[in-house]
Amino acid sequence: MSSSEFISKIDYYCHKKESLFKQSKFKYAIRSMFAGAFLTFSTAAGAIGADLLNSIVPSSGYFLFPFVFAWGLVYIVFLNAELVTSNMMYLTAGAFLKKMDWKKAMIILLYCTLFNLIGALVAGWAFANSSAFSHLTHDSFLPKLVAKKLARPSDLVLLEGILANVFVNIAILSSILVKDGAAKLWIILSAISMFVFLSNEHIAANFASFSIMKFSMIADQVPHFDLPNILRHCDVTFIANFIGGGLLIGLPYAFLNKNEDIYVD
Repeated sequence: MSSSEFISKIDYYCHKKESLFKQSKFKYAIRSMFAGAFLTFSTAAGAIGADLLNSIVPSSGYFLFPFVFAWGLVYIVFLNAELVTSNMMYLTAGAFLKKMDWKKAMIILLYCTLFNLIGALVAGWAFANSSAFSHLTHDSFLPKLVAKKLARPSDLVLLEGILANVFVNIAILSSILVKDGAAKLWIILSAISMFVFLSNEHIAANFASFSIMKFSMIADQVPHFDLPNILRHCDVTFIANFIGGGLLIGLPYAFLNKNEDIYVD
């Protein structure tokens, strides 16, 4: 029998997720909505903070935003919310290790994605109508970030999405293998800050920023912000994130630990 803690954790998390999904899809939906909302909270705070800092020292907000945004994933990990991009790692590894079947893994993944989006839309509407965003202009940090992302061609979105979810699942993998809470916190903050600083593509993070923009007073001023382009971008990002988190992190670690007793994680 394998002594891998990684396999034990994958078994535990896959069983927990599948059990909740089977027993109460409503509760699973709420946990998924929390994940989308938590990232929208940190996106909103980071964007307003970036605008303030940029007004003092030009371009300095590009350093603040990634750090503030990263706390959204901390909330997700510590408060047991269901995030699609981390589930790509858990469920791919679980299916490979025969902890659940592939069909069920994909159904849970798509369900989680839908309610991550709904959570982001609800929180995005709230922030877009709040006083903090009442003075938003096309030169503000968030509209410029969204426009930059939506201008990317699909092949670049694919690459950026792969990179993003490798970073995210380095954080998730560390959070399940590292014992110390403070160490978990700093590993999560470091990995998430890096992918955001590099402006890589993460579908749930994009749900957050796109949702705030959708309900803002300047939605029609954001270049490339139209439904067909947003759908193209999200579709490619989903595939890319699955490659990065599922096929480049979850699958290799499942393979490395399967049928091993000595060199295990």
